[in-house]
Amino acid sequence: MENFTPGQRWISNTETELGLGLILEVNFKRITVLYLASNEQRIYAIDNAPLSRVRFSVGDTVESADEEKFIIAKVVEQEGLITYIGTAVDGSEIRLDEIELNHHIQFNKPQDRLFTGQIDPNSWFLLRYDTWRKLQKHQQSPIKGLLGGRTSLIAHQLYIAHEAANRAAPRLMLADEVGLGKTIEAGLILHHRLIHGLSQRVLIIVPESLLHQWLVEMLRRFNLRFSVFDEARCLEELGDNNILAGTQTDEDNEYSADNPFTNAQLILASQEFFAAYPKRQRQAILAGWDMVIVDEAHHLQWSPQFASPEYEFVEHLGLVSPSLILLTATPEQLGKESHFARLRLLDSDRFYDFDAFLEEEKRFEPVAKATRFLLADEALNADSKQLLAELLKNDNVTGILKNLDDPDKSASARATLVNILLDHHGTGRILFRNSRQTVQGFPERERYGYSLRGEKSTDDMQQDPYYQWLVEQVKQLAGEKILLICKHAQTVIDLEQNLRNRAGIASAVFHEGMTIIERDRAAAYFADTNSAARLLICSEIGSEGRNFQFVQHLILLDLPTNPDLLQQRIGRLDRIGQKHVIQIHIPYLQNTEQAVLYRWYDEGLDAFRHNSTAAQGVADALRNELLAVIRSDDLFEINSFIEKTQALHAQIEQQMHQGRDPLLELNSCRKDVADDLIDQLRAYDHEGTLWPYLEELFECYGVDTEYHSPDCFIIRPSDHLRVAHFPELSEDGMTVTDNRACALAREELQFITWEHPLVTAAMELVLSSETGNAAISVVRHPQLKAGQFLLECVFIAECSAPAELQIGRFLPHTPIRVLVDQAQKNLSATFNHDSLLDTGANFDKSQIVAFLNKQRNLISSILTVAEQHATSDMRDVIAKATNTMLASLSAEIKRLVRLQKVNPSIKTEEIEQLKDMTMLAHEHIQTAQLRLDAVRFIITS
Repeated sequence: MENFTPGQRWISNTETELGLGLILEVNFKRITVLYLASNEQRIYAIDNAPLSRVRFSVGDTVESADEEKFIIAKVVEQEGLITYIGTAVDGSEIRLDEIELNHHIQFNKPQDRLFTGQIDPNSWFLLRYDTWRKLQKHQQSPIKGLLGGRTSLIAHQLYIAHEAANRAAPRLMLADEVGLGKTIEAGLILHHRLIHGLSQRVLIIVPESLLHQWLVEMLRRFNLRFSVFDEARCLEELGDNNILAGTQTDEDNEYSADNPFTNAQLILASQEFFAAYPKRQRQAILAGWDMVIVDEAHHLQWSPQFASPEYEFVEHLGLVSPSLILLTATPEQLGKESHFARLRLLDSDRFYDFDAFLEEEKRFEPVAKATRFLLADEALNADSKQLLAELLKNDNVTGILKNLDDPDKSASARATLVNILLDHHGTGRILFRNSRQTVQGFPERERYGYSLRGEKSTDDMQQDPYYQWLVEQVKQLAGEKILLICKHAQTVIDLEQNLRNRAGIASAVFHEGMTIIERDRAAAYFADTNSAARLLICSEIGSEGRNFQFVQHLILLDLPTNPDLLQQRIGRLDRIGQKHVIQIHIPYLQNTEQAVLYRWYDEGLDAFRHNSTAAQGVADALRNELLAVIRSDDLFEINSFIEKTQALHAQIEQQMHQGRDPLLELNSCRKDVADDLIDQLRAYDHEGTLWPYLEELFECYGVDTEYHSPDCFIIRPSDHLRVAHFPELSEDGMTVTDNRACALAREELQFITWEHPLVTAAMELVLSSETGNAAISVVRHPQLKAGQFLLECVFIAECSAPAELQIGRFLPHTPIRVLVDQAQKNLSATFNHDSLLDTGANFDKSQIVAFLNKQRNLISSILTVAEQHATSDMRDVIAKATNTMLASLSAEIKRLVRLQKVNPSIKTEEIEQLKDMTMLAHEHIQTAQLRLDAVRFIITS
C-alpha cells in the first residue's frame, strides 16, 4: 500500500464527480482529503480508503490550476510528492508540482481509469460490450421502429407503416374501411419516424370527441406522450404576463416567444378548438412541424367554388409541413369531389384541377381492367393481352406475356405483370385503402329482432315496453358485457337512473354532456372486468371512433335513418381482432317507424349481418321515399319499397365491384412484403434476449426484479440504486411483460421491447456514463497459460450524420473488439469474447494497479497496437457500409427514374433528393471516427 503524504493528489473511486482530491492531513489511522473543485471534504480510514493515486506519465497531457496545458517530458518524485516537467507552447520549461494540478481533472478515458484504479466489476464491462452489440443489431434491423407498438401483427397495418415511414416526407391518405385500424396505422408511422429521428415536432388534429382517446392510444400503444392544447393551455404556456395573448394580432404572433405551440414537441388539439380561435390557427401554422396528422379529414368541406375555414387551415399547415397524413372515410363513401379535395391537400401540384382529375381516372380504367384479368383464374383472351401489351409497351414484357399461356409459368408471369402495373399506378403512393373484402380476421355477425307489443311511454319508463324488454334482456345475458347505443343523451341518463334505482342494474353512461375525461373514465369503468357495470349506455357520440371490441353484445334501442351511422354503431364491436361472434339485438314496437326501419335494414340492405359500402348510396337515392315509407302503415307499400331497395342495392354493389380499383387494394398491402415483416417481428418477439439482458442491467444499477406471473415481472428501485433516479421508473415500480400476446390481453402491464422508453433510456444510461469502461478480470482458458496478462479493448466506429440520412441502417455505432497479449500479439480471432469467462477469483486491487503503473509504457504500447488493428478493422466496416448503402440507394434511384416515365406521382425533386442523400451518406460514412470505449485487463490463472 502506498503511503499517504500531505500535498498528494488522489481521486475517489466511489465519488469521481468530486474531482481531484488533495491530502490535507494524515493521522495515525485516518486521512483528510479536500476536493477543491466541489468544495467538499472527506475523512477516510487509512486501511480502507476508496482512493486511487493520481500519477501521470511521460507523454501525457496535464493542465494546471491556471488552465495551462503541456505535455510531460519528465516525472520527478521526492518524499512521496511528484513534480511534472514539460515544455510550454512558447518553448520554455514548465515545472508543475502535483498540488498545482487542475482540481477539475476527470478521468473518463478507459485507460486513465484503469491506471488510477477506478475499475468496475467485470459484469459491468460485459454489460457495456453487450449493450453496444445489442444496439448495433437494432440500429441495422429492417424492422427498427415497428417493434415497440403494443399492436397485433396485422399485415396491412405493418405494410402501410413500413411503406410510408421510410419515405423522406410521407404525404398520404389512410382511407381504410371502418374497423381496420387507421389510428394504429398513423401511430405506427409516427412511432417509426420518431425512433429513427426523422420527425421531432408533430401536430395531431382530431374531433373533440376523440381527443382523449387519441391521447390514451398514443401513450398506451406507442409510449408517446402528447400534450393536449386548448385555449387554457395556450394561455398557461404564454404565462400570466401575456394574458391578452388571445387577442394579439397576426403580426405579434410571428414572434416565437409569443407562440404557445413552440413549447412542446408532440401536440394534440381538437378541430373545434382551432375553429373557435382562428388566431391560434395562425400561431400553429407559424410554429413549424415535421408532421401533421388530421383525423376525420372528410369533414373538411371543399368545392371548386368554396373552401371552409377548417379546410383552408389544414391546407396552410400542409404547405409548411413536409409530412401530412389524413385519416378519412373510404373514397366510395366520399364521392369524387370530396375525394379530390383530400388529394389536393397532399399534392396540389398534381391534383390541381377537378376536371383533369376525372379525366385521369378514366385513363386508369384500362389498368384496373387489365389487373382484374390477371387476378382472375381465367385464360386471357387476345384483347386482354393486347391491352396489357399497350399499357406496358415501355417495359419490354413481350416474353412475360408469352409465358401467360404456359401452365408452368403462368402464375409467375401474372404476378410479375401485376407488380409492374402496381408501380405504374397513379394514387398508389398517396392513397392507402384496405377493405374488408381483402383483409381477413373480421368476426361474424348475428342479428336478433324483438317484436314488442304495447305503446311507448314518455311519462313512466317503468311502463315503457322498451325498458321492460331491456331489463329482461340484461338479466338473460347475465355476466355478459353489453353496449347499448341510442340517439339522445337524455334517454341515456333516464335509462341509467331507472336501471340503477328500480332494477338494481349497474351501468355506465357515455354522452355528449360529459367531459372527455368523464367519458374516458366511464369507458374504463365499463371495460374493467371486476366492475359491477355490465352495461354501457351511449348516446350517438358512442358511435364515433371508440373501440369496444371486448364486447360481444350490441343493443340498438333505436335505429338511425343513415346506414353509415348504423355501420359506425356496429363498428364499435365489429373490428379486426374481435374474438367473438357479434350479437346485435334490435327491439321494435309493431307498426312503428322502428319496425319499418328494422325490416328495411335487415331485408333490403342486409346491413345487420354484413358491412355494405353500397348502403349509403342506396339511402341517398331513396332518401325521400324512405322518410315517407317509415311513416306509412301500408304493408304493400312497405314490401314494394324493400324490393326496390334490394334491386338498387344489388345494382350499386355490382357497379362498385366493377369500379373497384384492384391495383389500389393490392398496393395498400403487398402480401409478400407484409408477411416478411411479420416473420421478422415474430422472430424478434421470440428470440428471448431482452429480459435476460435487462436483468443484468438492473442488477448492475440496483433495480429489484420480482417474478409476477409467466413472462411478467415487477421492477422497482431498490435501496441500493446506483443513480439518483432510474429513467422511466417511478418509485412505486411497474409490472412489465415482453410477451406481445400478454401485453395485448392485459393493458395494465407495460409492454417492453427494445424500443420501449425505459429500455432505450437504460441503454443510454450505460453507454453515456463510465459504467464498465475499465475492468480487471481473472480468467481461466485451456489454451492460455497461467500468469499471462492480456488487454481486451472495445473500440467504437462512429459516424455523425443528420438524422434524415438514416446512416444507422448502414453504419451504426459499431463495436470493434481487439484482444492483445503482453507480447503485443493480436489474439482477437483466436479467443472470442464469450470464451473468456471470469473465474470470480478475488485479487488484491492495489497490487494490480501498482503493477499496471509499473508496466505503463508496455500497456500503452499494447493499446497502440490494439488501436492499429481496430483502425484496420474499421476500414473494412466502412467499405462494407459504403457498398451496402450504394447498392440500396442506387437501386431505389434507378427504380424511381424508370417509374417516373409512367407514373406522374413520382416527382423529379424526390429523385434528386435521393441522389443528394446518397452523396451525403457516402461523405459521412468516409469520415467515421474510431475511439476507445472500454478496456479490460485480463489475468490468466
